[in-house]
Amino acid sequence: MSLVAEKKPILQVALDLVELKRAIEIGREALEGGADWVEAGTPLIKSEGMNAVRELKKNLSCPIVADMKTIDVGSLEVEMAAKSGADVVVLLALSSNSTLKEAKRAAEKYGCKLMADLIECENPIKRAEEVEDFVDYICVHVGIDQQMIGKNPIEILEKVVEKVSLPVAVAGGLNAETASVCVSAGAKIVIVGSNIVKSRNVKASTEKVRKAIDSAKKVEISKRINLDEEIKNIFRIVSTPNISDAMHRAKPIPDVYPIVEGKKIVGKAITVSTMDGDWAKTVEAIDVAGEGDVIVIKCSGDSAAVWGELATRSCINRKVEGVVIYGAVRDADDIRKLGYPVFAKKVVPNAGEPKGFGEIGVKIDCGGIIVNPGDWIVADDNGVMVIPAKRAYEVARRALEVKKHEDRIRGEIEEKGRTLAEIIELYKWEKVQR
Repeated sequence: MSLVAEKKPILQVALDLVELKRAIEIGREALEGGADWVEAGTPLIKSEGMNAVRELKKNLSCPIVADMKTIDVGSLEVEMAAKSGADVVVLLALSSNSTLKEAKRAAEKYGCKLMADLIECENPIKRAEEVEDFVDYICVHVGIDQQMIGKNPIEILEKVVEKVSLPVAVAGGLNAETASVCVSAGAKIVIVGSNIVKSRNVKASTEKVRKAIDSAKKVEISKRINLDEEIKNIFRIVSTPNISDAMHRAKPIPDVYPIVEGKKIVGKAITVSTMDGDWAKTVEAIDVAGEGDVIVIKCSGDSAAVWGELATRSCINRKVEGVVIYGAVRDADDIRKLGYPVFAKKVVPNAGEPKGFGEIGVKIDCGGIIVNPGDWIVADDNGVMVIPAKRAYEVARRALEVKKHEDRIRGEIEEKGRTLAEIIELYKWEKVQR
């Protein structure tokens, strides 16, 4: 018998955390907001073992899903999860049929349900039909790494719903709006993780999703017509520390600081290579740059300025987003009065001459950080980050996840009076000294 009610879609909250205490607290808040099922996410199970399932079952009054992602020894892993209190155990649809058969035998013996996760299946629609005899639910799932490059589960959900008779779950970066679309497309179980779990107010975020899926109002998800605009909007929200974390602690352009503090720039790079004090190409780049671009200048030295007030005024007229100078600038007082974002290595009073050496639109090396024309530049008071154009969407999405995580921790510090070490169980995760 299915755990899924006929009339009401199930809201499953995925606790993809590594700290059990926090997972239980967040699970409680999600249930208060209207969640139906709580999932012991794979990271939580890997961190805490089957104790994660036991403790969630003991502390939360709802069905518990164990996202085991089983691909082998199906009988043993289902038995472990079921004995620990799991009501639903998740296996990979990539598993062999023999593994699924063994899992089914164990599920029938120990009284739990099975869900097949289609993540990474080459032909998810075909595989959904093949595994239908072995499981109780099928999950259309786009993993986090795939989400970061722009994939979403809605693209294949309707096709799977058409092909199978089992209740279909859906997961993969869902929020209130996209969850509603999934329900209108036939999903019976909506799985939401980051947009609830990393929220500063878990209850309110859950309520928002709950309301959206219960209304199941048809909301068209527009195709990404302007990817650049989406990238820019995300980079506006996140900080350069978020971006650095998303790029595995990537370094900023070194020794470059804001002339006007409190300003942020986001845009694509117009690159300039020039000699120390030769400001001809830097000024010419203003005419090349379009609205919203960022001029990035590499100088051979910083003893004479290649930028000043008049160039800044020209940028304002052209609606250039900002300027980054791996070299010297002058007229800092006037630039501050204008409130225009300029980042530079050094402020000097003397300028050079417009000799015209150098190039526009070439690869430049700013203190070991390579900038290519069209790379994304994000700069704030913390520094100047360069994001390769090919990775911009992925980095933006990952940085947004970093921000969500920090927002959640910030809330626990401010509202619950905890320390950072306590929240993230720092002492437990310190590197073992050998």
